[in-house]
Amino acid sequence: MTMLNKDMTLCISLSARPSNNGTRFHNHLYEQLGLNWIYKAFAPTDLAMAIAGVRGLGIRGCAISMPYKEDVIALVDRMDPSATAIDSVNTIVNDDGVLTAYNTDYSAIAQLIERNSLDPAASVLLRGSGGMAKATAAAFRDAGFTRVTIVARNEQTGRALADLYGFAWTADAGADTADVLVNVTPIGMAGGAEEHALSFTDDQIGAASVVFDVVALPAETPLIRAGRSAGKTVITGAEVATLQALEQFVLYTGIRPDPEQVRAAEEFMRAQ
Repeated sequence: MTMLNKDMTLCISLSARPSNNGTRFHNHLYEQLGLNWIYKAFAPTDLAMAIAGVRGLGIRGCAISMPYKEDVIALVDRMDPSATAIDSVNTIVNDDGVLTAYNTDYSAIAQLIERNSLDPAASVLLRGSGGMAKATAAAFRDAGFTRVTIVARNEQTGRALADLYGFAWTADAGADTADVLVNVTPIGMAGGAEEHALSFTDDQIGAASVVFDVVALPAETPLIRAGRSAGKTVITGAEVATLQALEQFVLYTGIRPDPEQVRAAEEFMRAQ
């Protein structure tokens, strides 16, 4: 990596539980492309002050992760249609002090639905009701899925998300089975209180054909391990992380790496 210097362009990420995924992916691409840039992850103690720092220090880009994807909306100047459509932000670009919010989560989920040839006629259980769940639900809706049930203990946010896209809602995570299981909660995330827990039951996993976990740390969450063991098609959070991070990289730098460069960065990201 280029020696730190005063002319470096800085990009950061803000998350309650930062991982090294984005740090490794972006910095590897900077090095491959010879860019005098650096990327660093942070766990803010005050979101408003952190975003003020992005503006005041001239930080070029800022990735937003759980649980700040909705809270940050009030702190930016402009909302790109990708963020406005789902009221959720995962990317901020700073143009001379003007902060514009985007959402690259949606495009990542949409690409994975298409790549894995998921059948729109399939039933789906989507567990979660936060900002990432909005992006995920929107991608499934736009891919033609109608038999989707939002699973959320919080009735207010769960019903609101379900009503927004014409889906069903339930508070009972173990009540139903479905063809596709999607976890969009922190359950199974490394470092959390439920890092060893399953977001769906063994019976639900057994009845499903596809298991999809957006949690990227670890790459093999308890749900993904269980899905693999049961012989199911699995879609990992690491895949989501790569696709959404690539689009963030393009927004920050204006450069689209070639497929081989992306593969190298992805391999470096996963080798931690």
